[in-house]
Amino acid sequence: MTGFRPKSFPLDALRPAAFGADPSGERMARIRRSPHYADGVFTNPVGVDRTPSGAMLKFLPTYFRKEERARRAPAGAVPVHPTTIADLAAPAVSGLRLTWMGHSSVLAEIDGHRVLFDPVWSERCSPFAFAGPRRLHPVPVPLAEVGTVDAVVISHDHYDHLDMPTVRALARTGTRFVVPLGVGAHLEHWGIPADRIAELDWHESTAVGGLTLTATPARHFCGRALRNTQHTLWASWVVAGPDHRIFHSGDTGYFPGFADIGAQYGPFDATMVQIGAYSEFWPDIHMTPEEGMRAHSDLQGDPARGVMLPIHWGTFNLAPHPWEEPVEGTVAAARRAGAHIAAPRPGQPFEPAAGLPLDLWWQAITGRPAGGRPEPVADLPSRAGAATVRV
Repeated sequence: MTGFRPKSFPLDALRPAAFGADPSGERMARIRRSPHYADGVFTNPVGVDRTPSGAMLKFLPTYFRKEERARRAPAGAVPVHPTTIADLAAPAVSGLRLTWMGHSSVLAEIDGHRVLFDPVWSERCSPFAFAGPRRLHPVPVPLAEVGTVDAVVISHDHYDHLDMPTVRALARTGTRFVVPLGVGAHLEHWGIPADRIAELDWHESTAVGGLTLTATPARHFCGRALRNTQHTLWASWVVAGPDHRIFHSGDTGYFPGFADIGAQYGPFDATMVQIGAYSEFWPDIHMTPEEGMRAHSDLQGDPARGVMLPIHWGTFNLAPHPWEEPVEGTVAAARRAGAHIAAPRPGQPFEPAAGLPLDLWWQAITGRPAGGRPEPVADLPSRAGAATVRV
């Protein structure tokens, strides 16, 4: 045979569905009109000198070293709270209840509505079922037993915050998705109708029932595929109802804008603040426990106002620090600041107004000698006279 030419093979056929899709058309035109988009990329409110892209090559040898991996995981089973369908079905007495499901996944029941932040129910936060960071504890509640949610809020498109199998399962419930600008391209690629997606730039809002959901600035970055286009935005979130207000940080480095967010949208009954997966390799895009407490204080204007729920720790092994270091650092920072914090076990519902006695449950499974643990922390009376999380 002469003149034989093989048919061209579409490279997109090799692209895993979990990679999502790049924005195009009117969505891309809207991105270009954003005041936070310049020179072909989204920009941060404060400059970022280093991101994990280059630093990861230095981190990987440490990540795979056996002795290093051991200290970045609990020495025993994480005591997941035995939450039941009945626990989540009973209405919150105060009108506000939070359930930390692990990592950054939080079910917020606020003023008669239910909002699920950054839900990740998969075994791995990865585009592949056979590789990538694996869960260090089981999900506290099967997704089918969480119940109906009014809105699913996504902070950005990294795999430990935007999980395709979880999103597809939630899509079958008919819920709405509220996401930063550009992230809707992934959702539509996975079959979610455009009319169930609210896609927001910073300081834009949408209404879900009696709630107002507002995207607010964060200091981070984005990307799911090998070719990172930086065409999707990252955000923190404010959810305000008639009687309560809450804040979810998503992933972010510390920046002075937290005080502006608090002044414009606060004060908050509860803040959910990222305090884990930090490293000297990427100091600008994740917060340390001390920075997380500073962010909480900035948001509130008074660190003793409202409750801080530490998130983004304990579930996935994503950074060089010891497994328990983020929460212990937060306890110490809260003690110094006179702040109220909650450190529930995964799946343990609590109402910020009632408080939650501080239980250092993680210390039993750190594998560290007792002398390396902080001194016991005593509970102090709360403003409402109930058990408190103040330390």
